[in-house]
Parts: sequence; C-alpha cells; structure tokens
Amino acid sequence: MRVLWLCNIMLPAIARKLGMAASNKEGWLTGLAGQLIQKTQENHIELGICFPVGKDGAPVRGRADGIRFFGFVENTGKPECYDKGLESRLMTILEEYRPDVVHIFGTEFPHALAMTRCVKDKERILIGVQGICSKIADAYTADLPKAVVRRFLIRDILRWDNIAQQQKKFVKRGRMETEALRNAGHITGRTAWDRKAAAKLAPAAVYHPMNETLRPEFYAPKWQPAECETYSIFLSQGNYPVKGLHYLLLALPDILKKFPETKVYVAGDEITRYRTLKEKIKIGSYGKYCLKLIKDGGFAENVVFLGKLDSEEMCRRYLKSHVYLSASSIENSSNSVGEAMLLGMPTVSSAVGGIPSMLEHEKEGLLYPLGDKDALVSCICRMFTDAAFALSCGKNAAKRAAVTHDPDTNYRRLVEIYEEMAAAKL
Repeated sequence: MRVLWLCNIMLPAIARKLGMAASNKEGWLTGLAGQLIQKTQENHIELGICFPVGKDGAPVRGRADGIRFFGFVENTGKPECYDKGLESRLMTILEEYRPDVVHIFGTEFPHALAMTRCVKDKERILIGVQGICSKIADAYTADLPKAVVRRFLIRDILRWDNIAQQQKKFVKRGRMETEALRNAGHITGRTAWDRKAAAKLAPAAVYHPMNETLRPEFYAPKWQPAECETYSIFLSQGNYPVKGLHYLLLALPDILKKFPETKVYVAGDEITRYRTLKEKIKIGSYGKYCLKLIKDGGFAENVVFLGKLDSEEMCRRYLKSHVYLSASSIENSSNSVGEAMLLGMPTVSSAVGGIPSMLEHEKEGLLYPLGDKDALVSCICRMFTDAAFALSCGKNAAKRAAVTHDPDTNYRRLVEIYEEMAAAKL
C-alpha cells in the first residue's frame, strides 16, 4: 500500500537531508513515520511525505530515512488566502507518487483543501483533525476588552492585522476547512468534541478514533516535587489570544497575595517587548494588553518569557515547574496537556473543547470554567498547597497518558485505519 502524508511542516530528517533548519513543531510525526518505515515488511506500507517549503522556496524531491519526500511552494504566511496554483503543484506530486491513501494532517492551511480537490475518490482521503479553525474563530477574542480587539497599533496598521482582522482570517480558514472535511471520506479524531464537530461539518465521512503519539523526549522522565521550582507556573504558549495568557495575568494578583514568590514561565516569543523603538513599532495589540496587565499589577519580575524552546528544553522546563497551566479559550486535545500528563505533572486547564475527554477533574488534574478567575486562582493555589493531592493527580495523569499516547498502540491503530480504507475500495 502506498500512503502519502500531507504535513504542515518539513520533518527534521528531511531538513537534515536538505541541509536546512528543522522545525520543533509536530515532533510526534517523526516517531510515527519511523515506526511505519521500521515495520514496512510487516505492514507493507510505502510512505511518502509532501509539505510546503514557503513562498520563496523551491520545489524539492528526494529520499530521507526510507521516505520519499516532495516539497511544494506555498505562502504559509497567509493561510487565509487560497492559491489555486496549489492544485497543479499537488497534482504533479499525486501523478508522480500515485498513492492508494492520502493522509492529511490538519486542516489549518489551504493545501489541505487543494489536496482534497485533487483527489477525486473521497474514499482515498483521510484527514486527521487537529484544531477546528471555525471554532478557533468563535473563541479568538477570548473575553478581551472590545477596545483591545478593535484598535490598530503601528504594527497592526502596517500588516492590516489587528485582533479583529486575525479573527476574520480564521473565519476564512474555517470556510476552506469545512470544504476540505466534506471532500474527505475518512476523518480521525480523539475527543468527544472533535467527533461532534466532524459529524456536523462532514456528516458523510467515516470517523475513526485514534490518539496521538507525543514527542519521544516526554516518555521516560517523570516530574518530581523535590526537583521543581516551588510556586512556579508553566505555559507552553502565549503568543496569541486563544492561548489565554491574559487570563492568568488577570488572576495573578490574587495568586501573588497568597504566594508572593510565584513565578510564571511562558515558552515562545516575548510578545510584551517594549524597550526599543523597533520593539514599540512591532508590538501588537494583544502584546500591549498583556504588557499593561503586567505593569498595572506590578509583577514584571514574576513573569518570564523563555523564547523558543526545542523538545528537550521544553521537557526540562515542564519538569522544573510546580504546575502546568493550559489557559486556552479553545483546544481539541492539547498535546501540551498530554505532555504534562505523561510527565506526571500537576496540571490545571480550562474546561474547553476536548480537554475534558483527556483529563478527569479531581483525579488527574483540575479543570475550571473558562473566564472564571476565582476558579483559576483556586485551582492553582490548591496545587501549590496540597502536595499529596498534586502528586496523586500527576501519577494518575501519567498512567492515563501512557495508555492514550502509547506509540505502539497508536501505530497499530493507524495501520488498521489504512487497511480499512484499502479494503473499502475493493
């Protein structure tokens, strides 16, 4: 069976082959691809991977670690804009590789829609649902003040990209996503939330439950209370409103009243940088809002932006932290929550999207209603003060995550889905 993956990024093995910088995103794909290749004599699967190389890149072809790869040109910087030329580029790859199954990982970019338009037989198309763009659009403004959503700073004017415009872009992406899902005969998902969304957006598609395998660095280590920085909170992302950094900043004054030494660590870009003229020009409305919350609260020394971290650095940061927090306004099954659970960390999350399908409240962590500041404060403080409860939640979470994210189980399930699709065509 010949399978073609359509990915949003170039896998690290391919990047190394081409002498290019590797992305740290979606690292779990590497492990899954490796299993398919290592067990090819048993599964009889030949794997090809195609991916965008950017608007200024050049089409590439080759082989790396037993995988044929195809890079195509796409302006991923404007994912709300559909490029009709993608169809001819992807058709060239399809004609060259001639796959039996096309597996599309995610619906966030126009290439997903283009691929579903190129493959005429819906039964050959499998889409793995990650986020749902239309749902992200609904949650994008995330209880922000209307003035913050609507205003234009210098950066927003230059890019025509304030928060309201960003939300509209997700609306456009959601329309393309809906067509892509309806063009597919098969969909994989992993939560009650994405199953319901798939049934609404693509009622004719067959839904296949399948969990995700996480980055390999997170399977061996385990969180130890004696080795963490007491009263520290870790957020794995905070770059845009959906990730909910502002919810924590609004709650932080109440947490600091009880635990003045609390530190917040945020992975990713320092969106609040405002020291030089260049930084003042580049700051966006959301970054400036978060900066105002930090200044007004007088806790600049309590919030640390870590910059971009690779997988090993991320894992170390989880293990050093007292509590992992997912404050998002929407998630499907957050891989970051999964990583925290796998490590056995005390985990707190907003009860949004598919999160309740992966973490049981009071047993494996704590969930709180989105926007309920008092509940967020209470959850964080409980994890800080009740060491036995926090440790118990972490151990229970690790047990569950070891099953949910078991690489061998998820590999076998993927092969089953491919085989079911192939059998349905006969």
